[in-house]
Amino acid sequence: MSVAPPRVYDGIHPRRTGVGAWLKSSNSFPYLLLAPSVAMIVGVIAYPMILGFLYGFTDSTMLKQGDFIGLENYIDLLAAPDFRNALLFSLIFALFNVIGCYALGLGLALLMNEELPFRGFFRVALLLPWIVPSIVSIVSWRWLIADQNALANQIIRAFGGSPIFFLSDAGWAIAVVIVIKIWRSFPFMMLSLLAAIQGLDRTLYEAAAIDGASRWKSFIYITMPQLKNISIVLCLLMTIWTVNDFDTPWLLTQGGPANATENLVLLAYRYTFGRNDVGMGSAVSFTTLIILMVLIVFMLRAQRER
Repeated sequence: MSVAPPRVYDGIHPRRTGVGAWLKSSNSFPYLLLAPSVAMIVGVIAYPMILGFLYGFTDSTMLKQGDFIGLENYIDLLAAPDFRNALLFSLIFALFNVIGCYALGLGLALLMNEELPFRGFFRVALLLPWIVPSIVSIVSWRWLIADQNALANQIIRAFGGSPIFFLSDAGWAIAVVIVIKIWRSFPFMMLSLLAAIQGLDRTLYEAAAIDGASRWKSFIYITMPQLKNISIVLCLLMTIWTVNDFDTPWLLTQGGPANATENLVLLAYRYTFGRNDVGMGSAVSFTTLIILMVLIVFMLRAQRER
């Protein structure tokens, strides 16, 4: 009978495999920290998005689970006049708001960067439209311009003018919605651009001043190129937020008059809750998502080519 020689311990542990070993390793620690956030994102955002996407291919309502109807909702949507009107207004709304917010925000950011008396007070005051809850600010504006007896029309009549129907005339309603959206949104643009301006390299301005460059040339050739990246990000964010804005048109006009101020978000709301057509509402929502993605890609490519 042979006896096996005693096993000599070489100091090396056998390598563990499997989920348990991975959880005990140091590589798993970052993923464990991310796990609660990922679970929340999946539960709160991803699952409703997937469910809404699937509803877009059904004739579901608020009361029943519908049947699969393929692309019928999307075909009907593209042929609907109210979708084209909502799409046109959404694009106009986003374009004018982004341009207005950027121009006003940049101008005020440059002004607030100067050594002005009471600069701190003005900085805080200019943030109020953004800080005040939307329902408070928008309803206050509506109270000022709602009808011919509102405060704005009383002032106009005091100077000999005729009352203006700000919210019942389509042209005026569109202008009012855009202006109030700019008023609510420009503080974010101003604050972001002001932070970027304060972080610019001041030695470039000193060198330009020594070379005799005017303040305008310094702004064009030094300030703007250095603000390019942050400006792109801010304009993209403002485009997304404006296209998805529900509060401003709803609280001011509820999409009227005659759907003149109805954007894609209000259209989705009207289909879902007004017509009890969850399938069409989901189709509008995901069509809006696709349009936003196309706009973002187009803007990024156009900027890259420049």
